[in-house]
Amino acid sequence: MLYFAYTARIEPDTMASVCPSASFSFIAHLSGWGLEFPLDGNGWDGGLPTARRVPGGTVWGAVYEVAELDMPQLDAVELEEGRTPSTVDAIDRTGKRHRVATHVAPHTRGPGREPSTEYVGVMVRGSRHWALPAGWIVGLEDFLETDS
Repeated sequence: MLYFAYTARIEPDTMASVCPSASFSFIAHLSGWGLEFPLDGNGWDGGLPTARRVPGGTVWGAVYEVAELDMPQLDAVELEEGRTPSTVDAIDRTGKRHRVATHVAPHTRGPGREPSTEYVGVMVRGSRHWALPAGWIVGLEDFLETDS
């Protein structure tokens, strides 16, 4: 099955630790979605991300081919962080739409949290690894800046 990873699982080693069968397929984005940090840190120092429908927004990620036998472990890790399974349309760089699995938080609105810089750092490493658009990476890096 195709799986859209935008959380820490975008980073290849992090994904492999949860889904040994995962193999990279292509990069893609979710059009009309945005990234928010409403989730409790679950051991991370700061909030964790989810994708939410946002007009005009875009969330970039890596699409992996994942064996069905790995999905329960992936579901468990994502649920532990506060996200549940969902199916969405991801658009590859050629403009082709793909129906993919992913995980998003339930659609309850709450106050945003200060993102976990360590968690976002993993997302940045994965985004750089897959050469996602520079604007996406810079936007993630903005979460790493601190007021010193």
